[in-house]
Amino acid sequence: MLTTDYVPGSPCWLDLGVPDVPAALAFYGAVFGWEFADAGAAAGGYGFLRQDGYTVAGIGPRNGGEDRPSWTLYFATPDAKASAEAVERAGGSVRMPPMDVLGLGRMAAFADPQGAEFSMWQPDVLTGVDEVSIPGTLCWTELYTTDAVGAAEFYRAALGWGTEVTDLPGGRENYTVVFPGTRKNAGPEHACGGIMHLSAEELAPVGGPYWQPYFEVEECDAAVTRVLAHGGDLRTEPSDHESVGRMALCVDPAGALFAITTASEE
Repeated sequence: MLTTDYVPGSPCWLDLGVPDVPAALAFYGAVFGWEFADAGAAAGGYGFLRQDGYTVAGIGPRNGGEDRPSWTLYFATPDAKASAEAVERAGGSVRMPPMDVLGLGRMAAFADPQGAEFSMWQPDVLTGVDEVSIPGTLCWTELYTTDAVGAAEFYRAALGWGTEVTDLPGGRENYTVVFPGTRKNAGPEHACGGIMHLSAEELAPVGGPYWQPYFEVEECDAAVTRVLAHGGDLRTEPSDHESVGRMALCVDPAGALFAITTASEE
């Protein structure tokens, strides 16, 4: 379960990069009820997505190039420079070296050895999103990769994670659950995400391995209806997963991937 104490290695922030920010705001406002708060002239169009006055994500323009519209996950670090060095030692690549961000903290952007992109955040004024694990907020993170074993080795070395391989209800074998470093020997309630092995053919339509955010919703099917009614699409229809909940994999109108889930009451 995600929390907002943001120990090193835990998911602490996420943002959406899209070519048309107003269109994305209309879509996500309709699906989740989010509102926009501009970060100011120096932010170049970047701003904050808010729910009931609490910041739940960021959003900003992504103009062309090879990068597709996407959500980016950020993991907490006390030292972005040291994290960049750890990523390179573990076989990853630095897409953007550590840099100051509006006096709020420092960020750096990376790719793991299989090509999945992620970022890290060294907090100053901004520690992370204000709310997680309630409807309308981030509740889980999941890596889809062509090499789950190699990915787990990389993130253990680069981010200090603990990992545990398990079988998911419904027959999916060898799912890797991940834990932030200071909780790597803790129970499953402290897990912050998972790593799932998929074939290159399964990942080809979305361009390869990637990290996907899951957002909690009060009722999965109703949220899917809103996604479809406002120009989004589905990669998978809503389905029930024993002891986990009901979930669907979605695509926003710009092509960014995200998942929604209603947690099981068990």
